[in-house]
Amino acid sequence: MSVLDDLAAYKRIDPQGMMDRIRDLPHQCRAAWQEVQALKLPDDYCDIDKVVILGMGGSAIAGDLLGSLVALESPIPIFSHRDYELPLLVDGRTLLIASSYSGNTEEVLSCFERGLGTGAKKVVITGGGKLLTTARANGVPAFVFHYESEPRAALGYGIMPLLAIAQKVDIVADKNEDVDETIAVMIDLATRIDETMPLARNPAKQLAQRLHQRLPVVYSAGILAQVARRWKGQLNETSKMWCFYEELPEANHNAIVGYGLPKEIAGKALVVFLRAPSLHPRVLLRYDLTQTALEEAGVESATVDAEGKSPLAQMMSAILFGDWVSLYLAILNDVEPAPTPPIATLKERLAGR
Repeated sequence: MSVLDDLAAYKRIDPQGMMDRIRDLPHQCRAAWQEVQALKLPDDYCDIDKVVILGMGGSAIAGDLLGSLVALESPIPIFSHRDYELPLLVDGRTLLIASSYSGNTEEVLSCFERGLGTGAKKVVITGGGKLLTTARANGVPAFVFHYESEPRAALGYGIMPLLAIAQKVDIVADKNEDVDETIAVMIDLATRIDETMPLARNPAKQLAQRLHQRLPVVYSAGILAQVARRWKGQLNETSKMWCFYEELPEANHNAIVGYGLPKEIAGKALVVFLRAPSLHPRVLLRYDLTQTALEEAGVESATVDAEGKSPLAQMMSAILFGDWVSLYLAILNDVEPAPTPPIATLKERLAGR
């Protein structure tokens, strides 16, 4: 019997319950969407021509996802900003959103404090910390949530508040139906790929087994481009392994040339294509041709199809699939999924300087 079908192994390797948080993601999304409806924003927050989202890790990924969604129906650009310095483009017609699970992310705090001196419309999404204290001291609207988990496992409290804020300031149309569909699609998907579904009938377990002791490279395009970045982060943090990602069609203008070398790497790599039916037909053709090029170079590949009709459902179903794959790889690697000691060590070293 594979360790992936040994339910006792999950309790032993995952004592902090990362698996339970992954299983809870659809319900977390529903709760976050419902809770954020109570957030009130001033009327002049609709008078904007851009959005800058301050965040790192899971918070920044949520901003990337929002940017992909908004690009489908609004000319207003969304920028996810991962740095200490506030972008010079922030002005009185900017919606500046500071998002931090802990409220103590130093890059976010640095930018937000600088943003207080601008005329930007400001909003905070956080679980507390210095960010909430600063927001309240300066009269900045804040959505405060309480969800105990690793920050990356609180993605529902990242993307859903951002989407609701975009709706409240008239950047996007009403998303209630899309949210309902997304949650239903995710719940259905989870029943087919959770730990109780045997390896023989579980595509997420099967992909994890193929990726075990390999170098994962995730390819995607369009609305799934930032989903690949999420996969990369989850495999880094949860599975404790290398992972890279590429975006089509750009990869066909550079990465495709390097598939064959070094031969040792080509033989160990496995490329995962994240595919959605809503992608441009020429991009879908590029998926097929790129897989052919990989095969000719001796590189294996696999495909994961997003589910659902709406772009939000396709994004979140592909994310949920990747989260389960990352969990199964942690089990195969015999490493605890939740803790991230190198990140904690780096923060300690930064604090001392």
